[in-house]
Amino acid sequence: MYENVKQIPLAQAQQQASTIFLAKVFNWMALGLGITGIVAFVTANTSLAGLIIGSPLFFILMIGELGLVFYLSARIQKIQASTASSLFLGYSVLNGLTLSVIFLAYTSSSIAGTFFITAGMFGAMAVYGLVTKKDLSGWGSFLFMGLIGVIIASVVNIFLKSSGMSWMISFIGVIVFTGLTAYDVQRIKKIGEDGIMSQGSEAISKGSIMGALTLYLDFINLFLMLLRFFGGNRN
Repeated sequence: MYENVKQIPLAQAQQQASTIFLAKVFNWMALGLGITGIVAFVTANTSLAGLIIGSPLFFILMIGELGLVFYLSARIQKIQASTASSLFLGYSVLNGLTLSVIFLAYTSSSIAGTFFITAGMFGAMAVYGLVTKKDLSGWGSFLFMGLIGVIIASVVNIFLKSSGMSWMISFIGVIVFTGLTAYDVQRIKKIGEDGIMSQGSEAISKGSIMGALTLYLDFINLFLMLLRFFGGNRN
């Protein structure tokens, strides 16, 4: 009785699963970015900014952000999906509190302009990661080394306070995070194709949260690097 039933080709089924999974990832990412932007703007325009900027609370919030990212990454397989989503949203709020400083340092118009430039670059690299037939997995080690180099140089420059070094870090950072965007999108696409959509709602939810966190970090860091070049200082 089933002889006339047409089976969906495996490649098509994988494509459909990947599309659905990617939609969930990007929806979570957009939600996180929206929360961060709103919290940053509101904080910068209230007395709360004075309590955070230039105080020990700023560094406490930064440590809290790092702790959430490391905890979520290390415990994602053991915690519930609802907990993972709450941690991701909590991270978005904390990041908004610390990023409120950019609204005090740069003009609103330059922030908006840099955001749209970032969105354009991120979107272009995301599309490249989706449609290219080239395997980008070989980029991983190179980009990771670049990321480590940017982090170490940034820490060193806290003490050196070199303007030239800061510009160089930002330039390399733009290259690293544009590359990571394409690499991560292709990797997340492959996760969707490899069967996560058949593993149940918990696995799908947790996988989409981790994918969203990865792309969220790519976008935020690319934005901050570009802000160095396109941000108009209030002073």
